Amino acid sequence: MGEHVIKLPDVGEGVAEAELVEWHVKVGDLVREDAVLAAVMTDKATVEIPSPVDGEILWLGAEIGDTVAIGSPIVRLKVAGEGNVKAAAEAASEVKAPAAPAEAKPAPAPAAPKVAPKPADPPAKVSPAAAPKAARPASSSGAPRAEGEKPLASPAVRLRAKEAGVDLRQVPGSGPAGRITHEDIDAFVARGPQVARATGLARKDGVEDIKVVGLRRKIAEKMALAKSRIAHITYVEEIDVTALEELRATLNKEKRADRPKLTLLPFLMRAMVKAIAEQPNLNALFDDEAGVIHQHEGIHIGIAAQTPNGLVVPVVKHAEARDLWDSAAEVNRLADAAKAGTASREELSGSTITITSLGATGGVATTPVINYPEVAIVGVNKMMVRPVWDGTQFIPRKMMNLSSSFDHRVIDGWDAAVFVQRIKALLETPALIFVD
Repeated sequence: MGEHVIKLPDVGEGVAEAELVEWHVKVGDLVREDAVLAAVMTDKATVEIPSPVDGEILWLGAEIGDTVAIGSPIVRLKVAGEGNVKAAAEAASEVKAPAAPAEAKPAPAPAAPKVAPKPADPPAKVSPAAAPKAARPASSSGAPRAEGEKPLASPAVRLRAKEAGVDLRQVPGSGPAGRITHEDIDAFVARGPQVARATGLARKDGVEDIKVVGLRRKIAEKMALAKSRIAHITYVEEIDVTALEELRATLNKEKRADRPKLTLLPFLMRAMVKAIAEQPNLNALFDDEAGVIHQHEGIHIGIAAQTPNGLVVPVVKHAEARDLWDSAAEVNRLADAAKAGTASREELSGSTITITSLGATGGVATTPVINYPEVAIVGVNKMMVRPVWDGTQFIPRKMMNLSSSFDHRVIDGWDAAVFVQRIKALLETPALIFVD
C-alpha cells in the first residue's frame, strides 16, 4: 500500500489561489477514480476537483472557506501500489540520526523508590439535606410543571406575584413538593419576562453561526467595494408601459416557433442600446486607481440574476448587434445556465452596464448598487395599474418605475437624467425602438 497526494490544480489562467467552498468526501471515505472530492471558487466560477485514483481518504488539507494556493496539497489518500509519495514511516527510517560518541554512555537511571499504596478513604456519608433533589419533569411546552398541575405557594407569595404580573404557572418552585418561595419569584423576575404557557409560545435564545463562504462571500466583498469606492446617485422615474405591454402581447401571440417569448427585458435592452449611442460615456468602466475611464464601443449588458446559491451577473455580449428576439434568446440561455450553476467565467464577466430586476416583487423604488467598476446600473421595479390623469379624467394605465444608479464621480446628475428620460421616451413609444 502507498499514499497519493492530490494538489490543487491550476483552475484558470492567471489564478494563483482559490477558495474551498465544498467537500464531497470525509476522512475514511473510499473513493473511485474521477469521483468529485471538492469544489473551489475563483471570481464567480466554481470548479470541481476529481480524484485521479482509487483510494481511501486519509487527510483533508483545508476547511470550507479557506483560501488555498495553486499547487498546495489538499487531499492525501491510501492507495494500492506505491502511490506518489513515500509513507511517513518509510521516509523517517531513511533519515539517519547522528551517532553518539562511544565514550559517552548514558548513566543508568536510579530506580524509583517504592511507595506503599495509601488505603482508600471510607466513603463519605451524605446527609438527606445535602442530597440533590430529583429533577422535576418539565412539560413539552417548557413549563416547570405538568399540564393542569396547580402551583403551590403561600398567600403572600401569590399576592406578590399578582402585583408583579408574574404567572406562577411558569415559576419553578424550590420548596418542598415544588412550593414557590419569594426567592423563586426573585429568580424568575431576574431572568426576564416569560411567555405564558397557555399561549403555546416559548422564548428562544439560540444563536446559529453561519460562516460566509463561496459565492456569498464574493458578493459581500463586491458590494462592500462598490459602496466604499463609488459615489452613488440614484434617479427614479415613472414610465407608462401600457403601449409597450400591448405590443409585447401582440408579438408573443403571433411569434414564430423559432422565436422565444418576449419579456420586458429585451425591450429595455434595445432602449438602452439606443440611449447609449447618444451617451457613450454611460457604457464605461472607471479605473479609479489609474484615473482612467475605459469607454467601450461594444455594449455588454449584465443581467443580475438570483440563483439558489446567490446573486450572479451573466452578461449578454454585444447587445448592440442583437435584435429583440436574439436578445431574449440569449437572456433565457444565460439565466438557465446561471440557475443550473453551469455558466462559465466568460459568461459571468465582462459587462459594461447592468440591469437589475426583482420582477413582480420589485417594489415601488430601489437604490441599486453599481456593479463595480461600471458607472451605471438600471433597476426595474414592479409594474402596477395606476390611475393617470389625461387632462379630462383619470384612466387606468400600466405604470412602472425605473430606479437607476450612477457613479457621480464621472457621471453628472444632468447626464443621468437625460439617459433615463431617453429610455422613458423609447419605452412609452415602443415603435421608436425599431427605428434605426
